[in-house]
Amino acid sequence: MRAYPDTSFLCALYRLQTNSPEAAACFAALPGPLEVTTLLLYEFRQAVRFQIRLHRSDPTKGYAKAEGTKMLANLKVDLVSGDLITVPAPWPEIHLAAERLSELHTESGGHRSMDILHVATAIELGAREFLTFDCNQKKLAKAEGLVVPL
Repeated sequence: MRAYPDTSFLCALYRLQTNSPEAAACFAALPGPLEVTTLLLYEFRQAVRFQIRLHRSDPTKGYAKAEGTKMLANLKVDLVSGDLITVPAPWPEIHLAAERLSELHTESGGHRSMDILHVATAIELGAREFLTFDCNQKKLAKAEGLVVPL
């Protein structure tokens, strides 16, 4: 595996934001499909649904339902086409790696559970690069020897 993304990368691919051109260029430059796990897909889908709910409660926040629905549909298109592929993940090993990362980095770096799980997943799947726009997650990935090209 060359590169593993986090949710911020997927959001930049599927919703227009300041990082979208950079995410699109990185995605286009990959030598093959972008590899993802079921956990990453779950977190992305859940985040989109949560943003739809936020918008419904307060139209100044989150995403309109039409926008969120389009994001989820475009994700599905890329999964069906093979531009994104779901890879099996060794969850027991990932959980052990996440525990190690938590012990080493959380008190000093303030990392969240999902951020640690994504970095641990990248490590256990043998990724060389970690694709993220999250500044704190970049620090964690770099501390663990992953290249963060964005």
